[in-house]
Amino acid sequence: MLLKPHKLEAVEIGRELCQWLTARHVEVLAAGDHLGPECGARPVADDELVGIDFLVVLGGDGTLLHGAELVADRGVPLLGINLGTLGFLTTCPPEQGMQVLERALAGQLAIERRMRLRVLFTREDGARIQRFACNDVVINQGALARLMEFESFLDGRPITTYRADGLIIATPTGSTAYNLAAGGPIVSPNVQAMILSPICPHTLTNRPLVVPAASRVQVRLGTHAQNVLLTVDGQWGVPFASGDQVEIHAANQPLLLYRPPEITYFDVLRTKLHWGERNRTEKP
Repeated sequence: MLLKPHKLEAVEIGRELCQWLTARHVEVLAAGDHLGPECGARPVADDELVGIDFLVVLGGDGTLLHGAELVADRGVPLLGINLGTLGFLTTCPPEQGMQVLERALAGQLAIERRMRLRVLFTREDGARIQRFACNDVVINQGALARLMEFESFLDGRPITTYRADGLIIATPTGSTAYNLAAGGPIVSPNVQAMILSPICPHTLTNRPLVVPAASRVQVRLGTHAQNVLLTVDGQWGVPFASGDQVEIHAANQPLLLYRPPEITYFDVLRTKLHWGERNRTEKP
């Protein structure tokens, strides 16, 4: 079990769920010591959440993305109980947590497979860092409001040279995150694709681009780029300098999410984004 740190509601619900599970002789590992010994869970460090059947996340989408970073590469499904603001990934409301958890234990919940991205960041000196993204990879400038120039390639062939505030490379799951705010398209999560959306491009013809998931996207900065940051899912970041390169493609292991079958993707869009609703004004 993974909780949003310092959120009282998460602690209260976590204790209740742990007591309910341990009464049914289910062993519970809890990341951190937030729940206390009386609930019956065994506290462990984040990186000790191993050998588990699934991970219950109490928090918002950011907490679930952190949980995915810990266990998704091992094929562990995640069950998100939403205590955040939007909850595109943590779709279960807290009042239904116990009911949905019981269905998961009984094997009555479907598991969605969501595409992840493998991110290979290579320094100019050849040093490499590998990360994985469920939502997006973002390249942008930190402190200065200044256009930057960067080259993009698809399978080794040039796409274009962008002049923009940055670039978002998103999964279909991440299409409703930063990508949507930057004017990118909403892509159904069962589509295997990557979305490239420039942030405030200087040229009107630089529009969002959807490419196959089997492709490899490479991005290199122009020679005059400064104070650029590469972030992955908003959870991890590294300075991105001229001469560095990032390569992105679909990861072998998808994100596995429990989702009640009665809640569809478009239900979430309508509920969270009021998608498709008309703007109505009252008559005077």
